[in-house]
Amino acid sequence: MATTKLLSDAEVDRIPAVKAVFDDIRATRKSDFVNNFWRGLANDPAALKRIWEQLKAVMVTESAIDSLTKEMIYIAVSTANGCSYCIHSHTAAARAKGMTDPQHGELVSIIGLAGQTNHLVTAMQIPLDPQFEVK
Repeated sequence: MATTKLLSDAEVDRIPAVKAVFDDIRATRKSDFVNNFWRGLANDPAALKRIWEQLKAVMVTESAIDSLTKEMIYIAVSTANGCSYCIHSHTAAARAKGMTDPQHGELVSIIGLAGQTNHLVTAMQIPLDPQFEVK
């Protein structure tokens, strides 16, 4: 159960600042679907706009990293942070952008391996190799 109200389309339509963001979400994604994250965040129109603009700048804008790789990174970080909602949301987005079952399997293996080795190096308090430092 959500800890914040999820605004319906009728409620969104009564708040011009929120409606403008929802309209942009729909146009950008070329879909009528606006997911619950945005519906919850819509309770704070300024935060909704700010976070949507950040997401567009990082995840939608053409950059040196392709959109599928961005989604896969998002899945890995969401896994590390324990965000089930984000794992599901960005896995769906990655699949829509062409992620195959074998790619997903390999991604999960990498996430698991990284988690294991991160915990081991932390537990052993291994000092950083000087070769890894930026000079």
